[in-house]
Amino acid sequence: MALTDTACKHAKSVDRAHRLFDAHGLYLEVSPSGGKYWRLKYRFNDKEKRLALGVYPDVSLLQARKLRESARELLRAGTDPGVAKRGQQEQAKLNSAQTFEVIAREWHEHKKDGWEPGTAKDKLHRLEKDVFPHMGSRPIASITPPQVLTVLRKTESRGALELTRRLKQTIGQVFRYAVATGRAERDPTPDLRDALKPQQHGHFAAIDFKELPAFLQALEHNEARLFLQTRLALRLMMLTFVRTSELIEAEWQEFDLDAALWEIPKGRMKMRRPHLVPLSRQAVEALRQLKSLNRNSRYLFRNQREPKKHMSNGAILMALRRLGYQGKMTGHGFRALAMSTIKEKLRYRHEVIDMQLAHAKGNKVDAAYDRAQFIEDRVQMMQRWADYLDKVKADAELMRLGGKAA
Repeated sequence: MALTDTACKHAKSVDRAHRLFDAHGLYLEVSPSGGKYWRLKYRFNDKEKRLALGVYPDVSLLQARKLRESARELLRAGTDPGVAKRGQQEQAKLNSAQTFEVIAREWHEHKKDGWEPGTAKDKLHRLEKDVFPHMGSRPIASITPPQVLTVLRKTESRGALELTRRLKQTIGQVFRYAVATGRAERDPTPDLRDALKPQQHGHFAAIDFKELPAFLQALEHNEARLFLQTRLALRLMMLTFVRTSELIEAEWQEFDLDAALWEIPKGRMKMRRPHLVPLSRQAVEALRQLKSLNRNSRYLFRNQREPKKHMSNGAILMALRRLGYQGKMTGHGFRALAMSTIKEKLRYRHEVIDMQLAHAKGNKVDAAYDRAQFIEDRVQMMQRWADYLDKVKADAELMRLGGKAA
């Protein structure tokens, strides 16, 4: 007679284990302590065997019967259900050890020799900062599209839409590596195509030269109480107008202060070629002051919380916010400010400024020609730009004190 759920529920323990049979080898074994365990008795290769199907009531009578039928299907196909179950358990154990972080680090190690050192470092840093803390310990095969979306939304909520896009791309590359090496079934990132905010392409926020006196005054008087290192970073951003990452990741070994030159290695440049930055007297002075602050650091700008690392991009944005320029100025905005002001006020040709900004050239011949042709012009231009900034600051201070600008 087949079992009922009521019979299973009210089965009493006795002084020894006893069994309540259902059909086709399925039975409920009741232990002396009261535990109830589903078992399946079957024969394979003329040997009687037992298969554990779970604990009642966690596994109901209906579920136990479904498991029995699955086992019988394996038997009809010539497979031992017990062996199949052990294989599944071993695979589950293997999958649990194959976490996203384990696979991602393996992928990074496999790919890094094909990247520039700066690219390899940045990719791993972003994973460690924005991905591993949230899903690094999850088995990669179990990660779903909504779980990936939750991780990306944390970055998106900071307004870092470009970073979110690049993180999604990196996560997808890790998943595709896992698929290729048999640790995952699919890459979930294509499912997120319409789930993230679209990136707004446009110009970076930047003040124009009419607003420059007020900005220089705010930086000089420092009512925002910025650290000296942060003020020097903003000053060097104005004097050199390099990209933010090129400045905050700069190392002392790239500088020849006696020759007043800074050569940024190709691995840290967007266009992947070395870039020469002539240094004005004012820039050299700021760098020597910075050297006295960070004498024992490989980087120009130490991270205040983690001294072995460089300053974060967030420090520049935070400084601009504290100065009252949130939404009005960005690190990249110094490049736009320099280009427009140097062209309009100092009357330099676009080609000279463009070369100093390290913009892409049409071809390799153009790039080589510009590098050789404009270096003297660029040295002169960078000094004139620094002198112009000093004059604007001095005139602004004179007017603040009631005088008249020269």
